[in-house]
Amino acid sequence: MANDLAASKLFETNPVLIEVVRSGYLESIHRGSVVLYDASGKIRTFGNPERKTFPRSSHKPLQAVAMVRNGLDLPPHLLALVGASHEGTKEHVATARAILATAGLDESALDNTMSMPESPESAYQWAIEGGKDDRIHHNCSGKHSGMVATCVVNGWPVVGYRDPEHPLQKAIAATVEDLAEEKIAATAIDGCGAPIHAISTNGLALAYRKIRLATPGTPEARVADAMSAYPFLVGGDGRDVTDLMVGAPGVLAKDGAEAVYGAAHKDGRAMASKLDDGALRANGTVFAAVLKSWGYDTPEVNNWLAYPVSGGGNQVGEIRPSKEFADWLGI
Repeated sequence: MANDLAASKLFETNPVLIEVVRSGYLESIHRGSVVLYDASGKIRTFGNPERKTFPRSSHKPLQAVAMVRNGLDLPPHLLALVGASHEGTKEHVATARAILATAGLDESALDNTMSMPESPESAYQWAIEGGKDDRIHHNCSGKHSGMVATCVVNGWPVVGYRDPEHPLQKAIAATVEDLAEEKIAATAIDGCGAPIHAISTNGLALAYRKIRLATPGTPEARVADAMSAYPFLVGGDGRDVTDLMVGAPGVLAKDGAEAVYGAAHKDGRAMASKLDDGALRANGTVFAAVLKSWGYDTPEVNNWLAYPVSGGGNQVGEIRPSKEFADWLGI
């Protein structure tokens, strides 16, 4: 499916979601789209969420559901890492290795991109210990560990598990279409090397809502409960997705590269968002604004709602919702 930005008016007409203010002066803006479900299932949209886009790591709960549907049976803390984009701390790495061990595998089975830990502190410690970039420290190693473990459960070949024609990836694609209730518009290679599927922001919000509202004990509910219960494993210290799940207990959320978010509340409220310019610095503020509209008034939510802009070692401004977006949300 073609995605010719020169021919598309969707970017041009999307409203401003987030503004960056420095010393009282509007420095930058971030346009995008948001879709909200209320508890009854009624939809509200801001911008153009029908546009197909790659959800990036916001796809991970959908991918994890596919794995559990196909026999992956892990305790909650291990399953949380399957849906994570982790910081590569010792706890994250140990959890990834534990996933592999359930299938009798080690990190040599992984075929994701090699990386140092995302966490600067963990990267420094790993480096002084003589460590180099490898697959287990990559932020997607939990997902890839779940993928190869799912292959073992089903007797599928582990070698080549990233191929879009592999049975695992076909099962994931079918689950994405089932949860989003739409056809995949395009398939590409994500940063970690696994396939990633383009769906609309509308479809992403619907998928999160279905996952969070699922009957207890189902694959969907197991993924939602695991990720909600272990927010540190889903991200790490200082990460907006971790902070905001701590500040909104019971909410399932996952951020994605290129400024995508998906989230859902146990009562059926759900959201998905995409910032047109892919600016991650504004991503947490979009989700914090939605949580504020859902009634969360916690320190974590308020910190990300007005995220500090620094100058000279002091706060001189903030990243905040635009007035138009705030008014639409009623905050």
